Amino acid sequence: MNGHPTREEDFDLYALGALEGGEQQAIESHLASCADCARKLAEARGRVAMISFAAARVEPAAHVKELLLARVRAEGSGGVPARAVAPREADSGGGIFGRWWTAVLAPVGVALAIATILLWNQNERLNREMADLHATLITQQRNLEEARHAADLLAARDTIVVPLAPMPGMPNGIGRVTYNSKMGMLMYDGKVDPAPANKSYQLWLVPMKGDPINAGVFNPATDEISHWMMKMPEGITPKAFAVTLEPAGGMPHPTGPKVLAAAIS
Repeated sequence: MNGHPTREEDFDLYALGALEGGEQQAIESHLASCADCARKLAEARGRVAMISFAAARVEPAAHVKELLLARVRAEGSGGVPARAVAPREADSGGGIFGRWWTAVLAPVGVALAIATILLWNQNERLNREMADLHATLITQQRNLEEARHAADLLAARDTIVVPLAPMPGMPNGIGRVTYNSKMGMLMYDGKVDPAPANKSYQLWLVPMKGDPINAGVFNPATDEISHWMMKMPEGITPKAFAVTLEPAGGMPHPTGPKVLAAAIS
């Protein structure tokens, strides 16, 4: 086998002993060098074990115990084995019909076990698909909510739009801040060259009074446009916005040089 088994149920079939010939040899050869598939086989064996424990216990017929004890006594005393003494009694508990039922029920039990495993795997796949759909729905709801906030921000009459200009000698870039003091909402859009190693860009709102307020840390890749919205304290009037170059992950207060900046007139 050159790659992983393409069917998840192959692990369950192998654990049940239902694979034969080339399929069995191929999966055994692959398991010897693949820890991930060995883990999946261990999980399959656990499922098979749980199914076996869930099966109802079948008590043997009373005559079976009697025959077994008679055989032990006869062999212990050097006598004739119990089956030679009472062949009819041994056959009376099942005979040809007992053997026939055993021949029929054994493969039926294996088939039921395989069907249970297949349904188990299908249920697991459905659960994963449902989880993926739920995650997609949450993302879509988040994007829709952000779009509504952006529409409200842009439609408000008291919203200001501040273009950010690049500073001399700094990485090339351009940006724009859309801000509404009453709503306490800020939106940034910009494009700037990737930050040097172990560095991050950080946007700051510089208020009329007090220290600069962190408005977002970002690390754009090549040709990537940065965009985000951030909730800010309401009622703060800015006098400037700036993007600085800071240690990776940002800082509580600006420490690096300005890359983009603009004062509000």
